[in-house]
Amino acid sequence: MPSISVRRLYQDNQHKLQLAWAAGTAGADNRIGVEADKPVLALVGHLNFIHPNQVQVLGVAEVEYLTRLEAEETAVSFSQLFDFSMALVIVANSLSVPPILRDYCHTNNVPLLTSKLESPYLMDVLRIYLQRTLAVSTVKYGVFLDVFEIGVLITGQSGLGKSELALELISRGHSLIADDAVELYRTGPETLDGRCPPMLKDFLEVRGLGVLNIRHIFGETSIRPKKILQLIINLVAADDDYMKQLDRLSIRTETESILNVNIRSVTLPVAVGRNLAVLVEAAVRNYILQLRGKDSTREFLERHQNILKENESDHENSAD
Repeated sequence: MPSISVRRLYQDNQHKLQLAWAAGTAGADNRIGVEADKPVLALVGHLNFIHPNQVQVLGVAEVEYLTRLEAEETAVSFSQLFDFSMALVIVANSLSVPPILRDYCHTNNVPLLTSKLESPYLMDVLRIYLQRTLAVSTVKYGVFLDVFEIGVLITGQSGLGKSELALELISRGHSLIADDAVELYRTGPETLDGRCPPMLKDFLEVRGLGVLNIRHIFGETSIRPKKILQLIINLVAADDDYMKQLDRLSIRTETESILNVNIRSVTLPVAVGRNLAVLVEAAVRNYILQLRGKDSTREFLERHQNILKENESDHENSAD
């Protein structure tokens, strides 16, 4: 389960969110974490006793409630109210910390921070921060490119020419994100962000030429820092027999599951005389059309069926 410490959250956001410690410094190593099948957005929220957030944020209404509770000297103790674990409490809006809250956090080693910013903005920033920091991740091997603004991962066995294909696509105006190893982060229920490991940034290895610095050769626009993965193109070696066995009118939609996110997948046979760069561009253009509800193969089959029906109808009429 991915997690970070309260200490790191504080250090990373101290200046941006104008955070200051108020109590509970002994709990600085408390962990904020999320299970793989649960959304990160649910980690942060306004003070909630029913569905407690790991990061509890107090705005005007919440502070007023605690202040009123303390003044009434209710029989319900504060410890009973907070009969659950909290990783962090933040009092926003430059509000004064209710003594009952400060005492509880000090006694139970719960980090208590204050912020001068309004609670909705503070929660938005923290949610985005935690979404990036706690994203479930994996590494896929291949070349990751931006082709027509679509994140395309080209995979296949070693020696099929993935890097040469990437080089030709870059020379045609498309952009490189990562070569060899691609870091994929699930930043949403159906979203995978693809990034390049820092060590490999800007580089593409091409057999016979060695390691090329794509930024230096093709310029700044030839490199992208990250992209959402939308299409996987898997290269497979093909001979004449393989090509003859292909179902040319197959409309089967293939997908590959990565971190429980289904990504559209296309298998592209590699054979002598095939211009792979043009085929990749065509596959991406076709994918864009499919996103808009247009399927060329289905249109062709429907047109073929309609012509057959018209011919049958004409044949019956002539027979009559």
